[in-house]
Amino acid sequence: MKKSKPPSSRRAEIHQLYQVYAAGLETLSARALLMFLHKEQKELTANEEKAESLIDRFEINETARENSSMTFEGFLRYMESKECCVFNQAHTSVYQDMDQPLTSYFISTSHNTYLTGDQLVGQSSLDAYVSALRKGCRCLEIDCWDGPDMEPVVYHGHTLTSKILFKDVITTVGQHAFEVSAYPVILSLENHCSREQQEVMAQYLICILGENLLIAPLDHPTAGDLPSPNDLKYKILIKNKKLKRQIKTEDAAEEEDHQTKAKFWSPRKAGSKKKKKKVVVAEALSDLVIYTRSVKFISFSHSRDNQNCYENTSMEEKKARKLLKASGSDFVEHNQRFLSRIYPTGLRMSSSNYNPVEFWNAGSQLVALNFQSPGLPMDLNDGLFQDNGGCGYVLKPAVLMSTQMRFDPSSSQHKRKSTSLLLKVISGSNLPLPRSGKALDPFVRVEIHGIASDSCRKNTHTVKNNSLSPRWDTDMSFTIRLPELCLVRFCVRDQTGILSSEFVGQYTLPFKSLKKGYRWVPLLSKDGFSLDPASLFVYISHS
Repeated sequence: MKKSKPPSSRRAEIHQLYQVYAAGLETLSARALLMFLHKEQKELTANEEKAESLIDRFEINETARENSSMTFEGFLRYMESKECCVFNQAHTSVYQDMDQPLTSYFISTSHNTYLTGDQLVGQSSLDAYVSALRKGCRCLEIDCWDGPDMEPVVYHGHTLTSKILFKDVITTVGQHAFEVSAYPVILSLENHCSREQQEVMAQYLICILGENLLIAPLDHPTAGDLPSPNDLKYKILIKNKKLKRQIKTEDAAEEEDHQTKAKFWSPRKAGSKKKKKKVVVAEALSDLVIYTRSVKFISFSHSRDNQNCYENTSMEEKKARKLLKASGSDFVEHNQRFLSRIYPTGLRMSSSNYNPVEFWNAGSQLVALNFQSPGLPMDLNDGLFQDNGGCGYVLKPAVLMSTQMRFDPSSSQHKRKSTSLLLKVISGSNLPLPRSGKALDPFVRVEIHGIASDSCRKNTHTVKNNSLSPRWDTDMSFTIRLPELCLVRFCVRDQTGILSSEFVGQYTLPFKSLKKGYRWVPLLSKDGFSLDPASLFVYISHS
């Protein structure tokens, strides 16, 4: 049998591993591979059959395969396959219980979905809806205004953002809603239209979406009062104000318009100097609101006593942050019973985002972000929602759903046994060069995003002038109280000065999706696209 080729310099560490388990032999036996799977990769359920199946998949040398053994080339192929990705491949499919009420899930949510840029002069685009849906987004926002010729339009009101037709938005949603996920889409209408144009909107929703539009309550939802994602597969829900039905006598029939048309104040857009005007809800549109009726948030106690399960509230980030600080456990309890949507403050004219983790920690399901704005918040959003098959619904952890124990995410006092995460950043490979073409001076920052007491970050040292195969061999340890609320972010940066560095690539995933052992970390660009073959090589252990 031919000897294995010498390893490439950037994978010398994998060759060292291979030599340890080959124990001086030219190939790695199935038994030795199984020992590696148990001891290093912590694949404790793996058996000899699993080891032999890996040899069949990754070994191309026929003699080695016939002898149920693996050459170094086969081992390298295995180590660089999805089998050894840091992200648990079982989580690339829907694996969570999808029969819980909608309130039990984090739901991928977009703010000002129609915008491709800032909120003053940015372009409104149908492509923005396609892009959000293809990212697994399940709650889209549509800002609706009266347009010419009785055609409602979508844009950021009282600004110079461009306008698109409401009917084109609905057509686009209908075409792409279930491309990447079968689970329900919520259309969050910010409705500024006259009653007449709302009736036009209702007709478009019914005619264009057809059977996908939910127009009546389900007969027997599996999750009780509020249906589950499984109950609502391939359904589109309308989130809007809804008329309060009032009992009418024959004498009062002629007063129907007064009794069944609800009035509410429409929020003034940032930058608007016009007075708030009354908006009347058209009955045709009101009738399409089934499980997602928008109501004003007054207080947690008011919601507890008056809010129905099919009613939801929206609040701006500053108000939500204030409530979270003052009564975090009440916020968590509120979100066990009702859907709540958090959205960026209107002062974010550039369409920047807040950190969504603080509101996920309170159990808010619809934490809305500007999907068109890359950066840390969207990295965290993409990281969370790649879990559970990227279907846009991630089951909230038990700590946020327990009725036995009150949980305050803003408290540092959590009577939980902590988890120790030990992480070794070994090396990188094929890191992308900057525009200048000059080799990088890379370092890796590992960040933990969770409750305040768990959140921290640590850096490796900087390796000079090496983009192809930088090696750090840096050990890091983290103590984590609530791993089920944690995201782990690997970020490669280029040291450009004593106190300055620039983004190179990153990868974010939930702590619970981390695989133990020797793993490679894919890297994504600032816009969330793959930088393959750029990657990191790490060793992970936790207990």
